[in-house]
Amino acid sequence: MRDKVVVGLSGGVDSSVAAAKLHHQGYEVEGLTLWLMKGKGQCCSEGMVDAAFICEQLGIPHHIVDTRELFQTHIVDYLVAGYNSGVTPLPCSQCNKAVKFGPMLQYARENLGADKIATGHYARVGYDPDGGRYQLLRALDRKKDQTYFLYDLSQELLGACVFPLGAITKSETRQLAAEYGLKTAEKPESQDLCLIEAHGSMQKFLEQYIERQKGDIVDLEGNVLGQHEGIHRYTIGQRRGIGLAAAEPLYVIALDAVKNRVIVGDRARATQSSCTVQRVNWLSIQPPSGPVRAEVQIRYRTPPVPVTVIPLSDQSGDGSASRVKLVFDEEQFGVTPGQAAVWYDGEILLGGGVIEPKET
Repeated sequence: MRDKVVVGLSGGVDSSVAAAKLHHQGYEVEGLTLWLMKGKGQCCSEGMVDAAFICEQLGIPHHIVDTRELFQTHIVDYLVAGYNSGVTPLPCSQCNKAVKFGPMLQYARENLGADKIATGHYARVGYDPDGGRYQLLRALDRKKDQTYFLYDLSQELLGACVFPLGAITKSETRQLAAEYGLKTAEKPESQDLCLIEAHGSMQKFLEQYIERQKGDIVDLEGNVLGQHEGIHRYTIGQRRGIGLAAAEPLYVIALDAVKNRVIVGDRARATQSSCTVQRVNWLSIQPPSGPVRAEVQIRYRTPPVPVTVIPLSDQSGDGSASRVKLVFDEEQFGVTPGQAAVWYDGEILLGGGVIEPKET
């Protein structure tokens, strides 16, 4: 019998295959499902039932940990505060570090006597002996690569992680699920955030917490072009659903929470050559003292583009820059405050952080 690994089970096909793959490789596997919230979705009640069934199929223990308070604080409250302030938060990377991986490892160590945790993420872990650091590497299946959402993990968490799907493709995952006879083999893949799955849309979720508040839609000169019913309904770069008739397409350029205004302009005004990033986490390398050439993704589905990452002077507690400036080789469209900017050197994820609002 190999070492014990605690596998995070959402009830989806990816995490199911991760558990089955490790089990068939001879690891001592135990399943763990986090209870994040009530409602439909792979992370919730339906997912817990499927996760329990998978553990029964594999003949392994199944544990459920109640993390609803953590999820409320770190995700729900975080999202509501962000949208109220005029940014579009990305909850997934925050959730992975604060709600999922951290509590999973703590529970595994304190209650199950395990030092390794595994998930169904498409990612890989390497180790650089010269730098003495674990490295987060892109998955073999680049179309499914999920390292973008994992940039904020610590060295401790990354060193404890096992990603059984990192070196296989999604089609191979489905094939393995069928070969193992898993209940989830044909389960449809989740396409949305768990909150969207549970509530139908992000807008419906948010409007449980944020009251509609009418305000002005203005151009860059401050001319009123129309009305909106809440800035939380808009995001930078948005074109459709603005509710304006104009001679040329208009895009959301900025959201002014103080004056409750949505600022619009033509496409050229929705592009920028640089941005600043806060809450930076240098994961696979030590924080650099000077500029670094890399490729950056400013959204999960956007292709990486060449960039210069410039550490700024403000310092975090460990002496590294907690903010950086990204200077793009070519102007980028729809750089969205609150979303993650994640930079790479080839397949190695160097670091990432949260995009700050630009001055308007």
